[in-house]
Amino acid sequence: MQSYPTNQISTPDAQLNILQITDLHLSTPVIIDSHDSNASTFCQHSFESVLQQALNEDIRCDLIIVTGDLVNRVDTHIYDHIFEVLQSTQIPFACIAGNHDVTDENGMDLPFFQRELVARPADRRLLNRHAIESEHWQLLFIDSSITGKVEGEIRAIDIEWLRQKLTDCSKPALIALHHHIISIDSAWIDTHMAQNTESFWQNMAPFKHLQVIISGHTHQEQVRYRQGVTVYSTPSTCYQFKPNVQEFAYDESGLPGYRWLQLANNGEVASWVERLDT
Repeated sequence: MQSYPTNQISTPDAQLNILQITDLHLSTPVIIDSHDSNASTFCQHSFESVLQQALNEDIRCDLIIVTGDLVNRVDTHIYDHIFEVLQSTQIPFACIAGNHDVTDENGMDLPFFQRELVARPADRRLLNRHAIESEHWQLLFIDSSITGKVEGEIRAIDIEWLRQKLTDCSKPALIALHHHIISIDSAWIDTHMAQNTESFWQNMAPFKHLQVIISGHTHQEQVRYRQGVTVYSTPSTCYQFKPNVQEFAYDESGLPGYRWLQLANNGEVASWVERLDT
């Protein structure tokens, strides 16, 4: 097992198979309300079930990427557990922060606008401005979270770091972050997407080898396109949000899910979402 975080991945066939999981929302046994009680148990079970199901599939997994919201409330012990589970797979992995990894919401039984958002420091194991290289791909990880906020931001310093990495390396590139960077036609969550996205897209325009962007946050499967880049959002390993609605709603029929990405040595990408077997 390589030490965390890994910087280099080598595969026997020069193809890179990535498992993306996101929005685990694991909690301590301390429960806020009845929904949280059910969600806490379900999220813990479904995270480990999703991981087991994915790794039992007939596909080699070279890297696991966790795109934020590992926890529902910041607690070092929960991260310890998640990292122990991931390390037990003996597969390299990378984790980045989401809004819940840097913000606690007090008053979960209240309407969202009445809750108190409390800034919390990110766990030191969550990555920012981190690069992983394979023979034919460059993977770039940035932290879009803002302490004390639900919405995210792509900061100028992160844009400059991305520009430098993409300038220095001409391999096909993938960027991973938590917050979505293209509207998904759900007004309530689009108000909480990453800010500064127009500057981001303007600065990425010269880099035609930027192929893929993956994110979490939306708790749903989406595929969008901009500037020749394929932009994927991925279902949560726990509960899902109803797509294409203007006000918040759970997708009661949406099962926990995960995304596979196959990055070929010629820059081609295949990606699909699987759902947890019931």
